[in-house]
Amino acid sequence: MNQKASTTEENYLKALYSLSDENREVSISSLSQALGVSNPTANSMVKRLSEKKWVEYKKYKPIRITEQGYKLAASIIRKHRLTEMYLVEKMGFGWEEVHEIAEQLEHLRSEAFFKKMDEILGSPLTDPHGSPIPDKNGEVMKSNHTQLSRVRKGQKAVLKALNDSSKEFLEFLNSKSIELNLIIEVLEVETFDKSMRLSFSNGETHLLSNEVTKRLLVNII
Repeated sequence: MNQKASTTEENYLKALYSLSDENREVSISSLSQALGVSNPTANSMVKRLSEKKWVEYKKYKPIRITEQGYKLAASIIRKHRLTEMYLVEKMGFGWEEVHEIAEQLEHLRSEAFFKKMDEILGSPLTDPHGSPIPDKNGEVMKSNHTQLSRVRKGQKAVLKALNDSSKEFLEFLNSKSIELNLIIEVLEVETFDKSMRLSFSNGETHLLSNEVTKRLLVNII
């Protein structure tokens, strides 16, 4: 019999999924920091998740997501990212507006609702920020993106994803007319601070800091 997760439990599972390494392990401290709670609070919730067999937990050891927990977490993230894509593609929301709405809708139980959303969208592989959408089995498409900060002078690349989808960062990109699938040419790289002067295929030219270019994920062409 499938156990139902509360909204809080789902949020913890989602955070564990996002933070986990190749062994699906996460430390209590990184989990509590990501969720903005104390270590004892995170510890208490992890014990509950362990009782439901969604994680394996031993004192002073990293938390390990079980196969059951991993699939449940992936399904929540799938709902979130499908919702974000629907809001942008079908409802005209900006990519900076959709996260909080998706945070609410991701907890809906109706599988039929999200199945229909997926069909309407044509089964997208990524969300509006380029993050992969897990499939129904929790599998994620692998990518070979690299940080724009690693691209050399004279090279060109296509902007495919972001590793920061905060509202503040997205609004910054909007102010520069930077969006996914633009072709970027590296014109100059400053030796001192690694800032880059870049030419974009929409006709814009910008000088971006290393902090920004590390957050832009590209495929070199």
